[in-house]
Amino acid sequence: MSTAATGSPTTQAAPPDPRRWWALAVIALAQLMVVLDGTIVNIALPDAQRELGISDVDRQWVVTAYALAFGGLLLLGGRIADYWGRKRTFVVGMAGFAIASAVGGLAQTGFELYAARALQGVFGALLAPASLALLTVTFTEGRERAKAFGVYGAIAGGGAAIGLVLGGVLTEYADWRWCLLVNIPVAAIAVAAAIPLVSESKAHGDTRYDVPGAVVVTAGLVALVYGFTKAGEEAYGWSSAVSLGFIAAGVVLLAVFVVIEKRSNHPLLPLRIPLHPSRGGTYIASLLAGAGLLGALLFLTFYFQIVLGYSPIKSGIASLPLTAAVLATAGFATAMMTRTGPKPLMAAGGLVAASGMAVLSQIGVESAYATHVLPGLVLIGIGLGLLFVPLSNVALVGVEEHDAGAASALINATQQVGGAVGTALLSSFYSSSVTSYLESHAPSPALQFEAFVHGYSTAFWWGAAILALAAAVVLALVRVTKEELPTDAVVHVG
Repeated sequence: MSTAATGSPTTQAAPPDPRRWWALAVIALAQLMVVLDGTIVNIALPDAQRELGISDVDRQWVVTAYALAFGGLLLLGGRIADYWGRKRTFVVGMAGFAIASAVGGLAQTGFELYAARALQGVFGALLAPASLALLTVTFTEGRERAKAFGVYGAIAGGGAAIGLVLGGVLTEYADWRWCLLVNIPVAAIAVAAAIPLVSESKAHGDTRYDVPGAVVVTAGLVALVYGFTKAGEEAYGWSSAVSLGFIAAGVVLLAVFVVIEKRSNHPLLPLRIPLHPSRGGTYIASLLAGAGLLGALLFLTFYFQIVLGYSPIKSGIASLPLTAAVLATAGFATAMMTRTGPKPLMAAGGLVAASGMAVLSQIGVESAYATHVLPGLVLIGIGLGLLFVPLSNVALVGVEEHDAGAASALINATQQVGGAVGTALLSSFYSSSVTSYLESHAPSPALQFEAFVHGYSTAFWWGAAILALAAAVVLALVRVTKEELPTDAVVHVG
């Protein structure tokens, strides 16, 4: 790996943007909104289901419609940001996300809510890669970039838990609709601030769109996520023709996408981005971390509300130690990354988070929060803080500015697809575990709760295994050292 500054002397000596820290605040606000929306609706879902008359079978589409559109369109969104302009894409994504949120907040039927959530996913697929690409091209000095990525990584790791708290507050003290409508003022502030504070940038040279690649990869990701979602439903399962058919179709389409990208002169995802060993390992670790994290939050919410009888807001507050641990650890990880290099932090983060999952797997029907839940949450938060901060940095090391949007989109896509696949996997393990427990135990007043907890415990154990696998991938593939982290004004790594 070599590091070389390129470009004219004038470009190389250009001073940093004096508005860059204000721009970071705007980008962080937008990223927080996108991350929050992945979980804020979960708390509101029971109320929305009752008011709109949504069946138990169809309620999962409130979550899945967003995941399908977001995960399926992220790579295309990254290329649009590169070619059309990252600031312009950022502003359009924010405005569109607000409009989609208004449609969802005012929905009168279940179908309207599903459509609004899908539309949120479409604009989120523009917004998320544009945000990270702007961060990459705005902060070019090594230490400043590390701090900026520390903020971004903390939001990526802790924002989901904040969404649970905010969702509980809005649902309990206002109305479930505000879990969507709250995005409107946030987006308005971000758009108004972005126009004067964020500098425009775009890729130069070959900026033609890879239409065949965009169609095939979008179809492949949607098919894969849809197949895994169906596999996690009791009505279908892993052996159904629908589940296996969509998963197989997704795999085939993604293989075709690789062939298209190898032959294309203007690929949607240049294969040099994921085939770099360290970056490739980071993307795999990102997928696995997304799977383990979202699965944990989902079943932890069920445990709080169904078994422990917590209210929505109490359930959200009970998750706060995880967020606090992520935020506290992110600062430490940012400072240590230039001393130890990213690999030790990432590997340790995966193992610490896995140990936290293992602690949660020991819960019971009568377990105390302080002794059985809190330690696990803190360990998971520490682990995610150590993992996500260097992960965001390594995933973009050596990426040319021309490819910043595509590389940024790939980070978000791996986390989103990982979350959808992980939720389906853990839901399947949970369901089979509950069923076997009920069949093997004599009826009793507490049997149902005991079966639920047994299922949660099984899911947490699998979550621990997934996070431990992420650590193993980091140890095997990531080779970036502290000396190889960007330190110059303009950095290209070969």
